[in-house]
Amino acid sequence: MKSFNRRQFLGMSGILPLAASFGFSYPKKDNNCIFFTSQGKTAMINADGSGLKFFEFHEPRQATWQPSGFFPGGKKAVMMSMEPRRDGPGKPFEEYYTQTPTHIWSLDLQTEKLTELATRNRMSVFYIPSLLLPNNRLLVQVEKDRVSQVFSMNPDGSDAQPFTQRGEGVPYGLSLSPDARKVAFHLAGSDGYQVFTSDTDGKNRLKIRGNPGRLYFGPSWSPDSQWILYADCDETKDAGHDWADVCISRADASEHRSLTSGQAMWFAATYGNATTRGGGSNLPAWTRNGQVIFPQRLPGSKVPLEYQAERKDTDHFNRDFKPELSRGGVEIVQMNINSGHIQPLTPSGDGVWDFRASQSPDGKYVVFCRAETGGTPAIWIMDADGKNKRELTKGYKDLGADHPKWLPVVS
Repeated sequence: MKSFNRRQFLGMSGILPLAASFGFSYPKKDNNCIFFTSQGKTAMINADGSGLKFFEFHEPRQATWQPSGFFPGGKKAVMMSMEPRRDGPGKPFEEYYTQTPTHIWSLDLQTEKLTELATRNRMSVFYIPSLLLPNNRLLVQVEKDRVSQVFSMNPDGSDAQPFTQRGEGVPYGLSLSPDARKVAFHLAGSDGYQVFTSDTDGKNRLKIRGNPGRLYFGPSWSPDSQWILYADCDETKDAGHDWADVCISRADASEHRSLTSGQAMWFAATYGNATTRGGGSNLPAWTRNGQVIFPQRLPGSKVPLEYQAERKDTDHFNRDFKPELSRGGVEIVQMNINSGHIQPLTPSGDGVWDFRASQSPDGKYVVFCRAETGGTPAIWIMDADGKNKRELTKGYKDLGADHPKWLPVVS
């Protein structure tokens, strides 16, 4: 039986408790809509600041909800709900978290109708929707006997076929190429985090990058399907996975480039203080014209929530708030992958931590989160060139907002 460690569950820190119901009016044709999380809720807001709405959803035994993706056309969402978590005091995360029953749903964003998916031939109580394929198949991460595997299945859960194999490691971070021909993902195993591509059925797998002691994490495809973008964390020198470099590789693995050096990107974004805290893995992102945006640390920066490497990690956080030792901050930058030119988009200063940036579907805006040292994050937006920066919301009762996600263009 495989025992999961903190590294192999790194990405699950992004699975946050949500509560959601999506009856809303679509934004105007010339606007963009952002979903985000706040205090266990899902909310939406338009890019111009209008239409702020927090949703409540009531379903028996379901404690938390989160959107996992959108069906083509942006009119339906794939949702995941969780029953009350089975881990907690005296019940280590690595053993008990995946004993929490989860459910996958299709949510019609106009009628609010929920349809539960993946109910037939359930193999485990713990299912995570990983990717919706264009042939109307779901890639689902299944945890059984503390071993993780991805299966391709029909929406109702029938005809489940292995996409990865048992014992290979924990597979997640799946990304579909824009031409819909390939899937990129990483496997977290004894040889570190390794990035692969394959056909959408898991066949013809190609290793893009992998080295022991390295976390190659969160691959995503360039708009032309020619490059794969990912983070590279040196865990031998950074037990808390605070920092990483930004890398790209050719989709055929013929060329690799480190776009940054010295672990320049904020990777394990953490915020808050001793009583209010949160976070989740931070990733670089492509722009619509093939440039890269990412959160770059100021020289010498040190996070205020210090990872305690010598202490047993029982809560998948394991950090102490030490603002007196904190210094520097993080700003969002844009890089030209050919010239290497970096353009700061959110030049700030000490004590300001910007993260979780992504560009709108029409390329007009960039949404990001901003948190001050010891504070909770707010959702911010700016023009694609960094102008007209403005705060949209601090979330529910001004208690913080995180994980912004753009609604795809509605057709």
